[in-house]
Amino acid sequence: MNSYQKPGFLNSIPPVTRNIIIINVIAWLATLAFSRTNIDLVRMFGLHYFLSSDFKIYQLVTYMFLHGSWAHIFFNMFAVYMFGQVIENSWNTKRFLIFYLITGIGAGLVQEFVWFLNLHNLSDYQFITDGQVRIPVGEYLNQFVTIGASGAVFGILIAFGIMFPNVPLMLIFLPIPIKAKYFVVLYGLVELFMGFGNFGWDNVAHFAHLGGMLFGLIMVLYWRKKDKKNVGYF
Repeated sequence: MNSYQKPGFLNSIPPVTRNIIIINVIAWLATLAFSRTNIDLVRMFGLHYFLSSDFKIYQLVTYMFLHGSWAHIFFNMFAVYMFGQVIENSWNTKRFLIFYLITGIGAGLVQEFVWFLNLHNLSDYQFITDGQVRIPVGEYLNQFVTIGASGAVFGILIAFGIMFPNVPLMLIFLPIPIKAKYFVVLYGLVELFMGFGNFGWDNVAHFAHLGGMLFGLIMVLYWRKKDKKNVGYF
């Protein structure tokens, strides 16, 4: 006699979406565990400014699997769960994995470019004054680091907005349904404003978010055009 067992919660999530969440949670727990030691995972695997001594090329991938707080990882992984599985089911596992990695890397490249615009003149100096402290420029540049899956998440959001433009979305702090296409545009404008505002209290990498959206937009439009010629997904 054969018995039927319903799949568990994790098994009901498409494989790439599921594994992204699992890897991020493991990396966050590892960061917490190693914070009690002399091993700094953020310094090793977070994305540093490419002209700093702490920069390593692999950080363009590893940075997107690290998070700084439970709220940071919760909201990113919640978005991956809510929107990522819809997109993965609409495409296929391979395409979604490529999309996620490229949008995350693209977000990191945009952040590097923004850092370069702000920091490249420092190469002419040996020291910089930060408040009343005189810091060697090399040490100062190593302080610029970013972590988080937000760039790839914003890529997922714009893909969702293009593929399902009229699906209503509900914001937690604004319980009014907004069509996905308007939600994505509004979110992008807010990120643009916050990025150029450069508020002193704000340590969020807004241009990295916009970079994820930009690379996501390019990839979705490219695949849509390609698939129309070969009987596509859209």
